[in-house]
Amino acid sequence: MPKITYVHFDRTQDTVDVPVGTSVMRGAVSNDVDGIVAECGGNAQCGTCHVYVEPDWLPKLLPIQENEDEMLDGTFCERQPNSRLSCQLKVTEQFDGLVVHTPERQV
Repeated sequence: MPKITYVHFDRTQDTVDVPVGTSVMRGAVSNDVDGIVAECGGNAQCGTCHVYVEPDWLPKLLPIQENEDEMLDGTFCERQPNSRLSCQLKVTEQFDGLVVHTPERQV
């Protein structure tokens, strides 16, 4: 099972096993990782699962889709070039070692 590390704004970290086929957001919620609110449950409709992906990982991810791109323009914390919605990042075996940073706040 791929291990994903969630780095919090205060620099603490949680590394959890996330099943293939689930989302980075679901992995956080299922493991009580702080910093991922996920109000809409993973439908790319709220932006409360916003994360900053470590830049080295960006080329390994599927391209951002239009609905995710639009939602990222309205997140509470500023959008960055490495911003993604964690609900839209479906875990594959290749995600082992993925590192994402949670913003200071989601709402």
